[in-house]
Amino acid sequence: MKMFLFTALLLASSPAANAAESARAHLDTFAKDLRAVSATFEQHVLDAKGGKGKTSNGTFALKAPRQFRWDTTAPYKQLIVADGEKVWIYDADLEQVTVRAQGTEEAHSPLTVLTDLTQLDRDFSTSEQGEHDGLIWLRLKSKDKEPQFAYADLGFDAGGLARMQFEDTLGDKTEIRFSGWSKNPPLPVDQFRFTPPPGVDVVGDPTPAATAHPVKD
Repeated sequence: MKMFLFTALLLASSPAANAAESARAHLDTFAKDLRAVSATFEQHVLDAKGGKGKTSNGTFALKAPRQFRWDTTAPYKQLIVADGEKVWIYDADLEQVTVRAQGTEEAHSPLTVLTDLTQLDRDFSTSEQGEHDGLIWLRLKSKDKEPQFAYADLGFDAGGLARMQFEDTLGDKTEIRFSGWSKNPPLPVDQFRFTPPPGVDVVGDPTPAATAHPVKD
């Protein structure tokens, strides 16, 4: 689920955002009229004691209202596709696909506010965190009774959203750095559809409610 909190542009070494503008203003500017977005990511995970955990990188795409693709390419391959009704998680090394109904967990991901700013005020409380590490920060806290994360911080520079940091309910922290943003790209429909490759184990309930098609690169 971290992937959906996971689940958005430049690296932290970019010039700092204009301190005279709030982080919320930067978010509003970046997300204005945004219906689809794609980028590359570099993700770092720290445990509750600050110990360095896994590092991974890849690409992701998000399309309003409920479609999502998170493609980890290194150090292992894993693909997560949310098609609007089902979430498919494909672990290539394990030759296994896990499928489940797409629910409120994905809907409350901080990244989904990029294509639906009305969700920000409806589902999250926000607070300005000031400037540090060369970025202007906005903190999001879910209004859900059983939130999937303690908070998520969005860091902005002059180009837009550069970094996201969040802490889960167990105290583990994740940092994601984004680059190569493309706003409103012509994302093909097949990018958000998935069918298990022949011979892989399928765990879950791939009911016909969600139409499945091959994923194309």
